[in-house]
Amino acid sequence: MTEVQPFELPIRVYYEDTDAQGVVYYANYFRFMERARTEWLRSLGVDMVRLQDEDRRIFVVTEVTTKFLAPARLADDLIVTARLEGLSRASFDIEQKIYRNTTDGDLLISGIVKAAYLDADTMRPKRVPPSLFGET
Repeated sequence: MTEVQPFELPIRVYYEDTDAQGVVYYANYFRFMERARTEWLRSLGVDMVRLQDEDRRIFVVTEVTTKFLAPARLADDLIVTARLEGLSRASFDIEQKIYRNTTDGDLLISGIVKAAYLDADTMRPKRVPPSLFGET
């Protein structure tokens, strides 16, 4: 993989993200990770609208492996990362982490998201063009 540093997206925890105890509800971490993946792809020049509307290709998450290490709380500033971990014929793995944005930078979440590259009309797998991620 050519990307050394992972993409980083800052996120602030709002009241709507938390449960009654002020702790981030577990499913909301997946929303944070989705935002980071989308912005990471955008930073690589992937236009999701053009990809779907013109190229008739889509990404579909097929598997998520996540370790919840520590909770985020109301008003925390977080850093959510995304980095290409692996690329196969019709899918790719994205390593994602969520840190508390402090001097200690506590790791809160660690995970791998597998996404398939599909034909938008048939929903059948298609070969991932290596150029999509800057690979040759």
